[in-house]
Amino acid sequence: MKPTWAERPLTSAELVEAMSVYLVTDTGMCGGPDGVVRTVAAAVDHGATFVQVRDPDMPDEDFLALAKGVVEVVAGRVPVVLNDRVHLVGASGADGAHIGQGDMPPEQARELLGPDAILGLSVERRELVEAANALPAGTLDYVGIGPVWAQQTKPDAQPPIGPDGLAELAALSTVPSVAIGGMGGPGRIAPIKPTGAGMAIVSAICAAEDPGEATAMIVREWQEATA
Repeated sequence: MKPTWAERPLTSAELVEAMSVYLVTDTGMCGGPDGVVRTVAAAVDHGATFVQVRDPDMPDEDFLALAKGVVEVVAGRVPVVLNDRVHLVGASGADGAHIGQGDMPPEQARELLGPDAILGLSVERRELVEAANALPAGTLDYVGIGPVWAQQTKPDAQPPIGPDGLAELAALSTVPSVAIGGMGGPGRIAPIKPTGAGMAIVSAICAAEDPGEATAMIVREWQEATA
């Protein structure tokens, strides 16, 4: 039976824990939609704590099928959110959405999702965190901060802010945060833990020969890092 992510909204502390190893899917790196589902299954089996289904180029019909496949294989073990496609959350059975600065306004997304779904927003600069803080209470559940390091999955990304920039913005945010951008490089997990942010991973899992083992290694490194 599916746990009540939507029926019982996560507290801030629960959400922080849930975002510790936050997988963002990349269809190309996974080898296609079926590869995304297999990758998600392996990652969650080996300790991934949150999944965001992302494919900005896929038509809605195909994306909905992909999202349903991910939701089915996750089987309620961890939250699943959709990147941008707020209008597909209900039909897919996902637990919420993650939107960027160029997507629909957060207030509109919250209205479409209802009060209990998970909603995250990408922020890259101090003024964007301040704008997120100024939204009506209950609009956002978390913010994605970054890129922390240089990365290849979003060619239009802002310049990296580094661990110090992450720490500053995470402390400023009034909702939990997850670090985005270049997390998979050597030695890049330990500096994240002290900031209080979770950690979003793309290529280190999606492009791995064995996504399950790659996830297990990341989980171990996260658990061994000093807060």
